Amino acid sequence: MTAMRLESISRLKYFNDIAITGSFSKSARRLGIAQPALSIAIKKLEEETGLKLINRADRRMSLTSDGRVLLRHVRNILEGLDDAVHELGELQGLESGEVNIGASAMLSTYYLPRYLFRFKKRYPGIRVRLVEGGTDTLEQWVINGELDLALLRSEQPHDQIRYASQLSEQVVACIPTHHHLAERTSIDIETFCRQPTVLFRKGYFLRESIEQRARASGLSLDVQFETNLVELLKNLVMNEMGVATCLSMIVENEPRLTCRPFDPPIPLELAWGWKKNHYLSKASQAFLACFDQER
Repeated sequence: MTAMRLESISRLKYFNDIAITGSFSKSARRLGIAQPALSIAIKKLEEETGLKLINRADRRMSLTSDGRVLLRHVRNILEGLDDAVHELGELQGLESGEVNIGASAMLSTYYLPRYLFRFKKRYPGIRVRLVEGGTDTLEQWVINGELDLALLRSEQPHDQIRYASQLSEQVVACIPTHHHLAERTSIDIETFCRQPTVLFRKGYFLRESIEQRARASGLSLDVQFETNLVELLKNLVMNEMGVATCLSMIVENEPRLTCRPFDPPIPLELAWGWKKNHYLSKASQAFLACFDQER
């Protein structure tokens, strides 16, 4: 980049600051330069553009109509430069940074740990913050910018969220090992609805998926317990307080629990989601890449 171009960028920054403060003297103090030097810089910007940008009459400063048009473009340019500097800084090795991710309680406990372990092994300097929530809550956290990424149900995509790295699971019935339903190879929705159930709270994808199937069949569920705690749900089922829905991964090492697929199957499509049209940090991109490589 030539010296002239660097000077031009500085002049754009000065012009933007004057538009913010409405005063040459205030901007000079904020920018740490002499007021005459600031006035000269703006004069040169006007000469470069061939436009009168600022009204200086009666010690009152205001932008001309041309100045207001230029200001919109200047702010886009400066924002783009900030993004470029930020991204180039991140390319220096991903030695530090933070990624904020969210997932359901079940996925956080049983699915994500092995990926988090491998990611931290590869990028020890990046801090990971993991929070739990239901689908609706996680979507809002992503849209509000509180989360960089969330593992979301993707069959019903949100128009403000972009999705990638999709994975497929099946919702299964979770039952005590010695329950009479354990003798079956699969369970239909009518049979499931006749049982007392232990379900996650509303807003969680396991709750949504079984309720949708029941409604489609004109049935209702006999919900006896609601929780968002995976271990409590498992213990209630073990103690025969009801049957539940889950992903098969949570019963793999539980001799007192077993799972059976639904007939017809209840598919579950999940994907990592982030705010659409929002810059995704290099740390977040590295997490997605690591997730894809390790699957």
